[in-house]
Order: sequence, then C-alpha cells, then structure tokens
Amino acid sequence: MSRSLKKGPFVDERLYGRVEKLASEGRKEALKTWSRRCDIAPEFVGHTFLVHNG
Repeated sequence: MSRSLKKGPFVDERLYGRVEKLASEGRKEALKTWSRRCDIAPEFVGHTFLVHNG
C-alpha cells in the first residue's frame, strides 16, 4: 500500500545517512537493514541492500 501524497515518501534517516557516508567515501559494499518500509531514494541506486525479516 502506498503512502498519502500529502505525507510524501518515507525514507529511514539512519539508512539514508549510511548510504551518504558510503557514497562520500566512494565504497561499494552491501548494507544490512531491517527497514522494509523504506522507499527507494534516488541516492540508493547503485548500492546493494540486504533486507532481513524481523
């Protein structure tokens, strides 16, 4: 189910920060996360996520 347009997309701040840190360092490694409800931001393209069930 999608979120309301009024609310906008949900992006987990902690996950977003981890992606930005990897991008600034120029590293490409898999990120382990439990945040299944997070929308895909354009900055996430090109990174690998290991999404686990909780």
